[in-house]
Amino acid sequence: QVHLVESGGGLVQAGGSLRLSCAASRSIFSMNVMAWYRQVPGKQRELVVGITSGGSTDYADSVKGRFTISRDNAKNTVYLQMNSLQPEDTAVYYCYAETRGADLGGTYYQVYWGQGTQVTVSS
Repeated sequence: QVHLVESGGGLVQAGGSLRLSCAASRSIFSMNVMAWYRQVPGKQRELVVGITSGGSTDYADSVKGRFTISRDNAKNTVYLQMNSLQPEDTAVYYCYAETRGADLGGTYYQVYWGQGTQVTVSS
């Protein structure tokens, strides 16, 4: 089991910055993928950015150049630095973790979600 706790959300004016943190209850060193998703009411949850255990990243086009994901394995924490925030970035941001294991049945994956943190960007 992995317990994820997000923090750092809040209200910010357009053009401002926030840094979200996602603290995991166990080592993230071997996590297959860690990511940030966001969701607004009435819409599907969407990927903001993911980072693999090897450090590869995948950003949504809408946040490229503005958001940066990083991971601190020593602190079991993943961060999302969000700059040049716009009203359309307003959403609940969720931390995501994926682990990979193997048994006689083959490779399997387990997915974990945090409880979410609200980010509101005013115009």
